[in-house]
Amino acid sequence: MAHRRLRKFNTKKTYPEQRLDNDLSMSVAARGTQIFLRGQVGQDLDGRMVGVGDPAAQTEQAMSNVKVLLEEQGARLEDICKITIYITDRAYREAVYRVVGKWLKGVYPVSTGLIVQGLARPEWVMEIDVWAVIPDERDTKAAPARAARRRKRS
Repeated sequence: MAHRRLRKFNTKKTYPEQRLDNDLSMSVAARGTQIFLRGQVGQDLDGRMVGVGDPAAQTEQAMSNVKVLLEEQGARLEDICKITIYITDRAYREAVYRVVGKWLKGVYPVSTGLIVQGLARPEWVMEIDVWAVIPDERDTKAAPARAARRRKRS
């Protein structure tokens, strides 16, 4: 079963005063192999800081990391079911969400956004937490195990 995304909407209608274009859903049902990512920030995967003082640049780096980490697990951006975005200042919201919206156009995950007092390092102004699910029919690593379980039940 492919992910079932219900009550899809775009933030253009929800937040008309902001220049946002994020495709989101109110709920997602998914079956498959779950992938949990560590919160991604404005650091590359080798630990180098990117975009000090620039929430959009930090978000670009975080989303680039998300793509690489998912691909290393055999997943894709379209497998994302849930994202949580943390920002340290409401003023960063538009810049951060515009970048996320660009990366996740047409994906329709569920999303929660929080404004927090701070993150683990003072130069980090945003963090993105991702939960993805590789659909059973595409998960080549899980297919042999599923087949073995079916044979056992027969």
